[in-house]
Amino acid sequence: MKNWMLSSLAIVTLILALAMPASVPAAPPKNPPAAPAAAPAAEPHPEIREAIGALRNARMHMEHAAHDFGGHRADALRSTDDAIRQLEICLRYDR
Repeated sequence: MKNWMLSSLAIVTLILALAMPASVPAAPPKNPPAAPAAAPAAEPHPEIREAIGALRNARMHMEHAAHDFGGHRADALRSTDDAIRQLEICLRYDR
């Protein structure tokens, strides 16, 4: 039951992180180039990078929380670490 809850928490966190759009609008460049330059390649898998950031943020909040979430904090932290590690591995294999 405990593993099921932790897995569900990790999956829900990942889904929410992937579903949320980036909230920072792009700023116009201060000094636009005189000649049109080749467009830089788009960042590969920005959603996965955002998910890693969201998981790291959630991990920080869990780690510094005043309570242990009914005894589940340690398992949730391990599961979050595993999710982050797996996503980082995914990004390495996409090169």
